[in-house]
Amino acid sequence: MEFMGPPRLMIVSDLDNTMVDHQDHDNNSLLRFGALWQADYNHDSLLVYSTGRSPALYAKLREDVPLLTPGITIMSVGTEIRYGDTMAPDHGWEEELSEGWDREAIVEEAAKLDLKFQVESEQRPHKVSFYVDKKEAEHVLATLTERFRVRGLNAKLIYSGGVDLDVLPTGAGKGQALAYLMRKLKSEGRTPGHTLVCGDSGNDAELFAVPDVYGVIVGNAMEELLQWHAQYEGDKSHIFLAKKRCAAGILQAMQHFDLQPNVSPRDYELDLLPGGQGPKLGVLAAAHEVVEYLLLMEQWIKGDVENSDTVFNRLKFSLEPDASLVHAYGIISNAHEEIDNIRHMHGVKKGKTFAIWVDRVRIEALSDHLYLARFDKWERTEHHLTCAITTALLQANAECAHGLEWKLIHETWLAGREGSAPTAA
Repeated sequence: MEFMGPPRLMIVSDLDNTMVDHQDHDNNSLLRFGALWQADYNHDSLLVYSTGRSPALYAKLREDVPLLTPGITIMSVGTEIRYGDTMAPDHGWEEELSEGWDREAIVEEAAKLDLKFQVESEQRPHKVSFYVDKKEAEHVLATLTERFRVRGLNAKLIYSGGVDLDVLPTGAGKGQALAYLMRKLKSEGRTPGHTLVCGDSGNDAELFAVPDVYGVIVGNAMEELLQWHAQYEGDKSHIFLAKKRCAAGILQAMQHFDLQPNVSPRDYELDLLPGGQGPKLGVLAAAHEVVEYLLLMEQWIKGDVENSDTVFNRLKFSLEPDASLVHAYGIISNAHEEIDNIRHMHGVKKGKTFAIWVDRVRIEALSDHLYLARFDKWERTEHHLTCAITTALLQANAECAHGLEWKLIHETWLAGREGSAPTAA
């Protein structure tokens, strides 16, 4: 997280089947959320993932789907907290969980029941994880709870997904990790204006009990979480039962709680002419220009917009006539002239796997009329996933959408994410 003020909005979301819809093979809802976040929230808000995945499985998920880079990642069912791009660990949280935690004793008791361990990557310093069939779960949980009580062990059980049993320190869990994080933010004078927590399964239940949060149970939630909600005796007015799945349900919750803005650039017709309805000149306008320009390029190549001069001119004349494009390949060209190369590419990816999205959009106002934009430009095709770390200068021009035109674009390949042929912008 780069900005240091109080987050206007903090979203804390589970990943599998909450932020990420594994049935949505084109990741449409995830891309919709990502476009909204990068255009309207990334500059002053905080995105937190709270997942049962270990660092290894979290990294694998990021290889597979277009996840944004969060400010904070809570992993291993709330037993690990990491910060920013470097994934720096929170040692204070680790020290709290270590107090009275006897991992060897937990493993010893589980061995007596001949429980099946999850894969090695999911066995963490403050988490022991097993596979337990739903039919056996009630007996296993009751037996372990009693044995832990007799031995006075600092441990609790969390069963989710009808198969995953996690044993954690009593003070651990997604809810406790979030409460710790909110105390930390408050001590730094950074209490979020609003917090929205999002989940779909049993290990997310604790999130909804944290004070002063909005909550959304997504439309595809598991029976165990819906049963928890039905039995919850506290005030439920802050918990929204979405009808839509996963990230689409999160967007629906933002609308329900009137968290503004709440409409993704992927859900409205993009401005093609100056004087549109988007933000006027400023940091937000620059963020919208970055997101919407590359989104329009994706739509052009997929044939999702009409093949017309009006649409193409939005792409061409948003580039200053002398704009320089420094390709990630090291080639320098005139961006305004090179954009003509994609005129004939309209619809070449229609019906195929193709997406362009941006991550880590950061805008700096260099003056009242000049903005420095830094972002990661991702592109996915059927067989390739590339990422160009991009720096761009945008300058004021009232004749362009959002009142801005691109003056300089400089791309560098993210290591291991090189492409095979030049692309415009």
